[in-house]
Amino acid sequence: MTRWLDAAKIWARQVKRDVIAVWIAARDARTPFLARALAICVAAYALSPIDLIPDFIPVLGYLDDLLIVPLGIMAVIRLVPRELFAQFRTEAAAVAQKPVSKAGLAVIVLIWAVCALIVWNWIMGLV
Repeated sequence: MTRWLDAAKIWARQVKRDVIAVWIAARDARTPFLARALAICVAAYALSPIDLIPDFIPVLGYLDDLLIVPLGIMAVIRLVPRELFAQFRTEAAAVAQKPVSKAGLAVIVLIWAVCALIVWNWIMGLV
């Protein structure tokens, strides 16, 4: 059991480092356009304090973090040249603090607001 727990901790540290590396890739001019666009989306979602599916919802709340973020990171890694992403990982490991994406927060809040407006209009149409 402890081996599995140790492996999970290592994986979590690597994901955290790679999220920061993706954030760095999104801001670097050497990153190809498609990779940069995807990196912006992945970093904004991963660094946003608000999720599309709130964490208090059983299973689904954490499932989106366990699937969306790692899959997005893997896609960005495939689109960025290996040597370049190795540099981003090195820079990410040196970053002592976790960046916060205010743009990511704004996007997620906007999505929730649009969803709430749609539900509100639907409910008002029923009354």
